[in-house]
Amino acid sequence: MTDRATHRTIPCGPDNPLRVVVVGAGSMGQQWLTTVTAAPEAELVGIVDLDLDAARRSAIDLGRTNLPVGADAVALAADTGAQAIINVTVPVAHHPVTTAALFAGLPVLGEKPIADTLAHALSLAAASEASGELFMVSQSRRWNPQLFALRGMLEDLGAIGTLTTEFFKAPHMGGFREEMAYPLLIDMAIHAFDSARFLLGADPVSAYCQAYNPPWSWYDGDAAASAVFEMEGGTRYAYNGSWCSPGAETSWNGVWRASGEKGSALWDGDNEPVLVADVQPAERPHSPYSDIAGALRVFVESLRTGSVPMGEVHENTMSLAMVEAAVESARSGQRVLVDDVLDQAYAAAVRDEKRTDVRAALAGWPSVRGALTPHRTPPAAASA
Repeated sequence: MTDRATHRTIPCGPDNPLRVVVVGAGSMGQQWLTTVTAAPEAELVGIVDLDLDAARRSAIDLGRTNLPVGADAVALAADTGAQAIINVTVPVAHHPVTTAALFAGLPVLGEKPIADTLAHALSLAAASEASGELFMVSQSRRWNPQLFALRGMLEDLGAIGTLTTEFFKAPHMGGFREEMAYPLLIDMAIHAFDSARFLLGADPVSAYCQAYNPPWSWYDGDAAASAVFEMEGGTRYAYNGSWCSPGAETSWNGVWRASGEKGSALWDGDNEPVLVADVQPAERPHSPYSDIAGALRVFVESLRTGSVPMGEVHENTMSLAMVEAAVESARSGQRVLVDDVLDQAYAAAVRDEKRTDVRAALAGWPSVRGALTPHRTPPAAASA
């Protein structure tokens, strides 16, 4: 977190729980409902879903048969006195639900991705500015104490030349994922891309990606991909993955290797990372945050203190930019500059924006990259 105050604060915490409404009663919504119920810093005051029966069943499952439910997040928040919402809707609904909440005076903690498109993500960053409300994305795999430990090891290694992720799973989930054009890149790879940005303290410069579909794949679209990103400072981040790779499957977090000037660091995604280098590791405290419970805790802390959390909309947008750059490269067969992708998304955001205050906020940006990354940890990377 940084100490740059950009949003309205709310007196809240374990002694004064933040009253929240969870929007979305699907499988991920169930996880959030359980997490909020167990969190001392938050109080669940309502459940929203277009399927009211699903919302009622969720309330019953929590043992709270009288918990208010509704089909409209802003309306139920007003009725219950909620102070914030947790947006667990499908990606296409992220932009309208979050925009409505922000301008109703409700800070938002949202599931990844920020929105269904990079243009909509830029609109939401501007909406957060125009409304003065916090919008934080719960990029859940970033809130992993082992990932924090790995980042510390990268700092011990000095300049980093290469960072790699291998991801091989074979889930039969059915539904929309099996009908997507690029299911691995669009629905899953953002976790690794976001973690790479966190580990390196750097943002992407360019992407080259090849996506393909093995002949035995049960997906309609390309379920496998290899991508290489040039990151600020010159480090290369390489991602190699498949969502139809049975046998010897990796962790859902992937398998990681960092190669630096003083040695290497390895992480299997499930156990503590290992430093293989002739250095004396610096002593660092263990991260107190983990998974979505950690994201919720940080969200409440940020609302109380005014600090800018990891996952704040501006900061997190660059992870979605990596996804769109990889997809564009896979489609074109060419190396893609991330700034070109950002500029194209910005033009679409300005063109399609319905709110004059959001359009004015967008118009005030000196550059897209400059607006998204004004405050960031300097990259631990090799020179270009």
